[in-house]
Amino acid sequence: MHINLPEKLYYSMGEIAKAFNVNQSLIRFWDKEFDILKPKKNAKGNRMFTPEDVKNLQLIYHLVKERGFTLEGAKIHLKEGQKKTLDKFDIVSKLENIKIQLINIKNEL
Repeated sequence: MHINLPEKLYYSMGEIAKAFNVNQSLIRFWDKEFDILKPKKNAKGNRMFTPEDVKNLQLIYHLVKERGFTLEGAKIHLKEGQKKTLDKFDIVSKLENIKIQLINIKNEL
């Protein structure tokens, strides 16, 4: 899944939910369930997600929504092979971006 967010230091819950096209309650639920997510909280107590959190949310989304992992399965997968999984996910993300660029070039011809 390709997430289209501007480069920022922090993203609000609303921005994250909109980018992933999910309800804010799902993001809050994943935040409680996955230790890998560590959003900061502002003075009002609202979660503010870092780019690293966004990357981890993409990985969780990929495992749960695209690959069909259960939450427990995703947690185990993340703990056992987090570095390996992140490396593979980064490669897939880069390839998806290249594909989009190539399609855009093709359409311009």
